[in-house]
Amino acid sequence: MVDTAKAAVDVECWHSGEVLELLVEPGSKIPVGTAMAMLLEPGETREAAMAQRAETISEVAIQAPGAPEMRAAPVQPGGEAARLRISPAARKRAAELGIDPASLTGSGPQGAITLLDIDAVARTLTVDRHTAMRQAIAAAMSRSKREIPHYYLSETMAFGSAAKWLQDYNAERPPEQRLLASVVLLKAVALALRDYPQLNGYWRDNAFQPTEGIHLGVAITLRRGGLVAPALRDVADRSLADLMQTLGDLVQRARAGSLRSSEMSDATLTVTQLGEQGVDSVFGVIYPPQVALVGVGRIAERPWVQAGALCVMPTVTLSLAADHRVSDGHYGARFLAEVHRLLQSPDSL
Repeated sequence: MVDTAKAAVDVECWHSGEVLELLVEPGSKIPVGTAMAMLLEPGETREAAMAQRAETISEVAIQAPGAPEMRAAPVQPGGEAARLRISPAARKRAAELGIDPASLTGSGPQGAITLLDIDAVARTLTVDRHTAMRQAIAAAMSRSKREIPHYYLSETMAFGSAAKWLQDYNAERPPEQRLLASVVLLKAVALALRDYPQLNGYWRDNAFQPTEGIHLGVAITLRRGGLVAPALRDVADRSLADLMQTLGDLVQRARAGSLRSSEMSDATLTVTQLGEQGVDSVFGVIYPPQVALVGVGRIAERPWVQAGALCVMPTVTLSLAADHRVSDGHYGARFLAEVHRLLQSPDSL
Protein backbone atom coordinates (compact mmCIF):
# COMPACT_ATOMS: atom_id res chain seq x y z
CA MET A 1 0.00 0.00 0.00
CA VAL A 2 1.31 3.45 -0.96
CA ASP A 3 -0.19 6.62 0.51
CA THR A 4 -0.20 9.56 -1.87
CA ALA A 5 -1.42 13.12 -1.37
CA LYS A 6 -4.87 12.14 -2.70
CA ALA A 7 -5.36 8.44 -2.03
CA ALA A 8 -4.05 5.19 -0.61
CA VAL A 9 -3.13 2.98 -3.56
CA ASP A 10 -2.33 -0.72 -3.78
CA VAL A 11 0.75 -1.09 -5.98
CA GLU A 12 1.01 -4.50 -7.58
CA CYS A 13 4.41 -5.96 -8.43
CA TRP A 14 4.33 -7.25 -12.00
CA HIS A 15 7.35 -9.53 -11.60
CA SER A 16 7.77 -12.73 -9.60
CA GLY A 17 10.91 -13.38 -7.64
CA GLU A 18 12.58 -13.26 -4.25
CA VAL A 19 13.17 -9.88 -2.64
CA LEU A 20 16.89 -9.19 -2.61
CA GLU A 21 16.85 -5.92 -0.75
CA LEU A 22 14.41 -3.22 0.41
CA LEU A 23 15.77 0.12 -0.75
CA VAL A 24 13.50 2.26 1.44
CA GLU A 25 12.10 1.69 4.91
CA PRO A 26 8.32 1.34 5.39
CA GLY A 27 6.84 4.71 6.32
CA SER A 28 9.44 6.67 4.35
CA LYS A 29 8.33 9.60 2.18
CA ILE A 30 9.84 9.29 -1.30
CA PRO A 31 9.42 11.00 -4.70
CA VAL A 32 7.32 9.34 -7.39
CA GLY A 33 9.45 6.94 -9.45
CA THR A 34 11.86 6.02 -6.67
CA ALA A 35 12.90 2.35 -6.65
CA MET A 36 11.61 0.67 -3.47
CA ALA A 37 13.05 -2.85 -3.71
CA MET A 38 15.30 -5.15 -5.72
CA LEU A 39 14.19 -8.63 -6.82
CA LEU A 40 16.15 -11.69 -7.80
CA GLU A 41 15.25 -13.00 -11.22
CA PRO A 42 14.33 -16.69 -11.47
CA GLY A 43 17.53 -18.73 -11.14
CA GLU A 44 19.63 -15.73 -10.08
CA THR A 45 21.73 -16.13 -6.94
CA ARG A 46 22.04 -13.50 -4.25
CA GLU A 47 25.82 -13.43 -4.66
CA ALA A 48 25.65 -12.79 -8.43
CA ALA A 49 23.03 -10.07 -7.96
CA MET A 50 25.09 -8.27 -5.32
CA ALA A 51 28.18 -8.44 -7.53
CA GLN A 52 26.23 -6.99 -10.44
CA ARG A 53 24.88 -4.24 -8.20
CA ALA A 54 28.43 -3.33 -7.12
CA GLU A 55 29.46 -3.08 -10.78
CA THR A 56 26.48 -0.85 -11.51
CA ILE A 57 27.28 1.46 -8.60
CA SER A 58 30.89 1.75 -9.80
CA GLU A 59 29.72 2.53 -13.34
CA VAL A 60 27.37 5.23 -12.06
CA ALA A 61 30.22 6.77 -10.10
CA ILE A 62 32.43 6.79 -13.20
CA GLN A 63 29.68 8.48 -15.23
CA ALA A 64 29.00 11.16 -12.61
CA PRO A 65 28.83 14.77 -13.84
CA GLY A 66 32.26 16.01 -14.84
CA ALA A 67 33.64 12.55 -15.50
CA PRO A 68 34.23 11.23 -19.03
CA GLU A 69 31.40 9.04 -20.30
CA MET A 70 32.14 5.34 -20.41
CA ARG A 71 30.01 2.88 -22.32
CA ALA A 72 29.73 -0.80 -21.53
CA ALA A 73 31.69 -3.20 -23.68
CA PRO A 74 29.67 -5.15 -26.23
CA VAL A 75 27.89 -8.12 -24.69
CA GLN A 76 29.32 -11.46 -25.74
CA PRO A 77 26.77 -14.23 -26.37
CA GLY A 78 26.87 -17.01 -23.84
CA GLY A 79 28.61 -15.03 -21.12
CA GLU A 80 27.15 -13.87 -17.81
CA ALA A 81 26.67 -10.40 -19.32
CA ALA A 82 24.48 -11.86 -22.07
CA ARG A 83 21.41 -11.38 -19.86
CA LEU A 84 19.52 -8.33 -21.06
CA ARG A 85 20.06 -5.38 -18.75
CA ILE A 86 16.74 -3.56 -18.39
CA SER A 87 14.97 -1.94 -15.48
CA PRO A 88 11.64 -3.50 -14.40
CA ALA A 89 9.74 -0.32 -15.28
CA ALA A 90 11.30 -0.26 -18.74
CA ARG A 91 10.52 -3.94 -19.29
CA LYS A 92 6.87 -3.39 -18.36
CA ARG A 93 6.51 -0.32 -20.59
CA ALA A 94 8.14 -2.13 -23.52
CA ALA A 95 5.67 -5.01 -23.14
CA GLU A 96 2.72 -2.59 -23.09
CA LEU A 97 3.91 -0.90 -26.29
CA GLY A 98 5.00 -4.04 -28.12
CA ILE A 99 8.64 -2.95 -28.26
CA ASP A 100 11.39 -5.58 -28.32
CA PRO A 101 13.99 -4.42 -25.77
CA ALA A 102 16.65 -6.68 -27.31
CA SER A 103 16.62 -4.46 -30.41
CA LEU A 104 17.59 -1.36 -28.42
CA THR A 105 20.86 0.11 -27.19
CA GLY A 106 20.50 1.21 -23.60
CA SER A 107 21.74 4.51 -22.25
CA GLY A 108 22.02 3.35 -18.65
CA PRO A 109 25.02 1.94 -16.79
CA GLN A 110 26.67 -0.96 -18.66
CA GLY A 111 24.24 -0.41 -21.53
CA ALA A 112 21.16 -1.01 -19.36
CA ILE A 113 17.86 -0.11 -21.02
CA THR A 114 15.98 2.48 -19.00
CA LEU A 115 12.44 3.80 -18.99
CA LEU A 116 13.72 6.91 -20.79
CA ASP A 117 15.02 4.70 -23.62
CA ILE A 118 11.63 3.02 -24.05
CA ASP A 119 9.80 6.36 -23.92
CA ALA A 120 12.10 7.77 -26.62
CA VAL A 121 11.28 4.87 -28.94
CA ALA A 122 7.57 5.23 -28.14
CA ARG A 123 7.66 8.91 -29.13
CA THR A 124 9.28 8.03 -32.44
CA LEU A 125 6.69 5.32 -33.13
CA THR A 126 3.89 7.76 -32.25
CA VAL A 127 5.23 10.33 -34.71
CA ASP A 128 5.56 7.67 -37.42
CA ARG A 129 2.04 6.35 -36.83
CA HIS A 130 0.57 9.83 -36.75
CA THR A 131 2.31 10.73 -40.00
CA ALA A 132 1.08 7.54 -41.66
CA MET A 133 -2.45 8.20 -40.41
CA ARG A 134 -2.50 11.75 -41.75
CA GLN A 135 -1.20 10.50 -45.11
CA ALA A 136 -3.96 7.86 -45.27
CA ILE A 137 -6.62 10.44 -44.37
CA ALA A 138 -5.26 12.87 -46.95
CA ALA A 139 -5.31 10.21 -49.66
CA ALA A 140 -8.90 9.16 -48.87
CA MET A 141 -10.22 12.72 -48.66
CA SER A 142 -8.43 13.77 -51.85
CA ARG A 143 -9.95 10.83 -53.65
CA SER A 144 -13.37 11.71 -52.20
CA LYS A 145 -13.33 15.32 -53.39
CA ARG A 146 -11.89 14.29 -56.76
CA GLU A 147 -14.37 11.49 -57.52
CA ILE A 148 -17.57 12.19 -55.55
CA PRO A 149 -19.94 14.99 -56.62
CA HIS A 150 -20.95 16.15 -53.14
CA TYR A 151 -24.09 18.04 -52.27
CA TYR A 152 -24.70 19.49 -48.81
CA LEU A 153 -27.84 20.12 -46.73
CA SER A 154 -28.39 21.10 -43.10
CA GLU A 155 -31.32 21.48 -40.74
CA THR A 156 -31.56 22.84 -37.21
CA MET A 157 -33.79 20.52 -35.21
CA ALA A 158 -35.72 20.90 -31.97
CA PHE A 159 -34.12 18.68 -29.33
CA GLY A 160 -36.33 19.60 -26.37
CA SER A 161 -38.39 16.38 -26.32
CA ALA A 162 -35.29 14.21 -26.60
CA ALA A 163 -33.46 16.23 -23.93
CA LYS A 164 -36.39 15.91 -21.50
CA TRP A 165 -36.67 12.18 -22.17
CA LEU A 166 -32.93 11.73 -21.59
CA GLN A 167 -33.09 13.68 -18.35
CA ASP A 168 -35.94 11.53 -17.01
CA TYR A 169 -34.29 8.30 -18.20
CA ASN A 170 -30.92 9.08 -16.62
CA ALA A 171 -32.45 10.31 -13.35
CA GLU A 172 -33.69 6.79 -12.64
CA ARG A 173 -30.38 5.04 -13.28
CA PRO A 174 -26.86 4.90 -11.81
CA PRO A 175 -24.13 6.76 -13.71
CA GLU A 176 -22.79 3.66 -15.45
CA GLN A 177 -26.21 3.01 -17.05
CA ARG A 178 -26.97 6.53 -18.24
CA LEU A 179 -27.19 7.53 -21.87
CA LEU A 180 -25.47 10.28 -23.83
CA ALA A 181 -27.33 12.42 -26.34
CA SER A 182 -24.99 11.10 -29.05
CA VAL A 183 -26.55 7.63 -28.75
CA VAL A 184 -30.05 9.05 -29.26
CA LEU A 185 -28.87 10.90 -32.37
CA LEU A 186 -27.16 7.81 -33.77
CA LYS A 187 -30.31 5.73 -33.30
CA ALA A 188 -32.48 8.38 -34.98
CA VAL A 189 -30.12 8.51 -37.98
CA ALA A 190 -30.12 4.71 -38.25
CA LEU A 191 -33.92 4.42 -38.09
CA ALA A 192 -34.30 7.12 -40.74
CA LEU A 193 -31.92 5.21 -43.04
CA ARG A 194 -34.40 2.31 -43.13
CA ASP A 195 -36.68 4.53 -45.21
CA TYR A 196 -33.86 6.18 -47.18
CA PRO A 197 -31.61 3.27 -48.23
CA GLN A 198 -29.93 5.22 -51.05
CA LEU A 199 -27.79 6.88 -48.39
CA ASN A 200 -26.74 3.57 -46.83
CA GLY A 201 -24.27 1.63 -48.95
CA TYR A 202 -21.28 1.87 -51.27
CA TRP A 203 -20.34 3.15 -54.72
CA ARG A 204 -18.37 0.37 -56.37
CA ASP A 205 -17.73 -0.62 -59.98
CA ASN A 206 -19.53 2.51 -61.22
CA ALA A 207 -22.76 1.54 -59.48
CA PHE A 208 -24.46 1.96 -56.12
CA GLN A 209 -24.53 -1.13 -53.92
CA PRO A 210 -27.12 -0.86 -51.12
CA THR A 211 -26.60 -2.82 -47.90
CA GLU A 212 -29.12 -4.44 -45.60
CA GLY A 213 -27.26 -3.76 -42.38
CA ILE A 214 -27.02 -0.24 -41.00
CA HIS A 215 -23.51 0.06 -39.60
CA LEU A 216 -22.67 3.62 -38.64
CA GLY A 217 -19.06 4.73 -38.72
CA VAL A 218 -18.46 6.81 -35.58
CA ALA A 219 -15.71 9.42 -35.90
CA ILE A 220 -13.40 9.14 -32.86
CA THR A 221 -10.51 11.49 -32.14
CA LEU A 222 -7.42 9.80 -30.77
CA ARG A 223 -5.58 11.16 -27.75
CA ARG A 224 -2.27 11.46 -29.60
CA GLY A 225 -3.83 12.99 -32.70
CA GLY A 226 -5.60 11.59 -35.69
CA LEU A 227 -9.06 10.27 -36.35
CA VAL A 228 -10.68 6.89 -36.91
CA ALA A 229 -14.28 5.99 -37.75
CA PRO A 230 -14.93 2.36 -36.77
CA ALA A 231 -18.33 0.79 -37.40
CA LEU A 232 -21.03 0.55 -34.77
CA ARG A 233 -22.94 -2.40 -36.20
CA ASP A 234 -26.70 -2.90 -36.63
CA VAL A 235 -27.55 0.40 -34.95
CA ALA A 236 -31.22 0.41 -36.01
CA ASP A 237 -31.87 -3.00 -34.42
CA ARG A 238 -30.28 -2.40 -31.01
CA SER A 239 -31.57 -0.82 -27.83
CA LEU A 240 -30.22 2.52 -26.66
CA ALA A 241 -28.69 0.90 -23.57
CA ASP A 242 -26.90 -1.69 -25.71
CA LEU A 243 -25.68 1.02 -28.10
CA MET A 244 -24.34 3.08 -25.20
CA GLN A 245 -22.35 0.15 -23.83
CA THR A 246 -21.04 -0.86 -27.25
CA LEU A 247 -20.10 2.72 -28.14
CA GLY A 248 -18.14 3.11 -24.91
CA ASP A 249 -16.24 -0.09 -25.64
CA LEU A 250 -15.59 1.02 -29.22
CA VAL A 251 -14.14 4.38 -28.13
CA GLN A 252 -11.95 2.72 -25.50
CA ARG A 253 -10.55 0.16 -27.92
CA ALA A 254 -10.06 2.77 -30.66
CA ARG A 255 -7.89 4.86 -28.34
CA ALA A 256 -6.02 1.77 -27.17
CA GLY A 257 -5.30 0.75 -30.76
CA SER A 258 -7.13 -2.59 -30.48
CA LEU A 259 -9.86 -2.29 -33.11
CA ARG A 260 -10.75 -5.26 -35.33
CA SER A 261 -10.16 -4.92 -39.06
CA SER A 262 -13.86 -5.49 -39.79
CA GLU A 263 -14.74 -2.49 -37.62
CA MET A 264 -12.62 -0.30 -39.87
CA SER A 265 -14.23 -1.48 -43.12
CA ASP A 266 -17.90 -2.27 -42.38
CA ALA A 267 -19.32 1.24 -41.93
CA THR A 268 -22.15 1.98 -44.40
CA LEU A 269 -22.48 5.67 -43.45
CA THR A 270 -20.31 7.82 -41.18
CA VAL A 271 -21.54 10.14 -38.44
CA THR A 272 -19.15 12.81 -37.16
CA GLN A 273 -20.14 14.64 -33.99
CA LEU A 274 -18.18 17.77 -33.13
CA GLY A 275 -20.70 19.31 -30.78
CA GLU A 276 -18.51 18.64 -27.74
CA GLN A 277 -15.92 20.90 -29.39
CA GLY A 278 -18.40 23.79 -29.43
CA VAL A 279 -19.08 23.57 -33.18
CA ASP A 280 -22.60 24.59 -34.23
CA SER A 281 -22.49 22.60 -37.45
CA VAL A 282 -20.06 20.45 -39.43
CA PHE A 283 -19.98 19.73 -43.17
CA GLY A 284 -17.90 16.64 -43.73
CA VAL A 285 -16.25 14.88 -46.65
CA ILE A 286 -17.71 11.51 -47.63
CA TYR A 287 -15.44 8.57 -46.90
CA PRO A 288 -15.30 6.40 -50.04
CA PRO A 289 -16.77 3.99 -50.97
CA GLN A 290 -19.59 5.26 -48.73
CA VAL A 291 -22.09 7.65 -50.33
CA ALA A 292 -23.12 9.86 -47.41
CA LEU A 293 -21.96 11.43 -44.16
CA VAL A 294 -23.99 13.03 -41.36
CA GLY A 295 -22.47 15.84 -39.29
CA VAL A 296 -23.78 16.70 -35.83
CA GLY A 297 -23.16 20.04 -34.12
CA ARG A 298 -23.54 21.03 -30.50
CA ILE A 299 -26.80 20.94 -28.61
CA ALA A 300 -27.53 24.52 -27.63
CA GLU A 301 -30.49 26.60 -26.50
CA ARG A 302 -31.78 28.93 -29.21
CA PRO A 303 -34.89 31.06 -29.83
CA TRP A 304 -37.61 28.82 -31.24
CA VAL A 305 -41.23 29.18 -32.31
CA GLN A 306 -43.47 26.41 -31.01
CA ALA A 307 -47.26 26.38 -31.41
CA GLY A 308 -47.10 30.01 -32.51
CA ALA A 309 -45.23 31.15 -29.40
CA LEU A 310 -41.61 32.21 -29.03
CA CYS A 311 -39.63 30.10 -26.56
CA VAL A 312 -36.12 28.92 -25.75
CA MET A 313 -35.50 25.42 -27.10
CA PRO A 314 -32.55 23.00 -27.01
CA THR A 315 -31.63 22.49 -30.64
CA VAL A 316 -29.06 20.62 -32.71
CA THR A 317 -27.95 21.17 -36.31
CA LEU A 318 -27.54 18.09 -38.48
CA SER A 319 -25.89 18.27 -41.88
CA LEU A 320 -25.84 15.78 -44.73
CA ALA A 321 -23.08 15.34 -47.28
CA ALA A 322 -24.28 12.98 -50.01
CA ASP A 323 -23.17 11.60 -53.36
CA HIS A 324 -25.11 13.14 -56.26
CA ARG A 325 -24.52 10.01 -58.35
CA VAL A 326 -26.83 8.11 -55.97
CA SER A 327 -29.31 10.63 -54.56
CA ASP A 328 -30.40 14.23 -54.96
CA GLY A 329 -31.15 17.17 -52.69
CA HIS A 330 -34.88 16.42 -52.47
CA TYR A 331 -34.17 12.89 -51.24
CA GLY A 332 -31.58 14.14 -48.74
CA ALA A 333 -33.95 16.82 -47.41
CA ARG A 334 -36.63 14.22 -46.76
CA PHE A 335 -34.08 12.11 -44.88
CA LEU A 336 -33.18 15.00 -42.57
CA ALA A 337 -36.87 15.72 -42.02
CA GLU A 338 -37.37 12.09 -40.95
CA VAL A 339 -34.51 12.34 -38.44
CA HIS A 340 -36.16 15.49 -37.06
CA ARG A 341 -39.51 13.71 -36.76
CA LEU A 342 -37.96 10.78 -34.89
CA LEU A 343 -36.25 13.09 -32.40
CA GLN A 344 -39.65 14.55 -31.46
CA SER A 345 -40.80 11.06 -30.34
CA PRO A 346 -37.87 9.74 -28.31
CA ASP A 347 -39.99 6.90 -26.88
CA SER A 348 -40.05 5.41 -30.39
CA LEU A 349 -36.27 5.05 -30.36
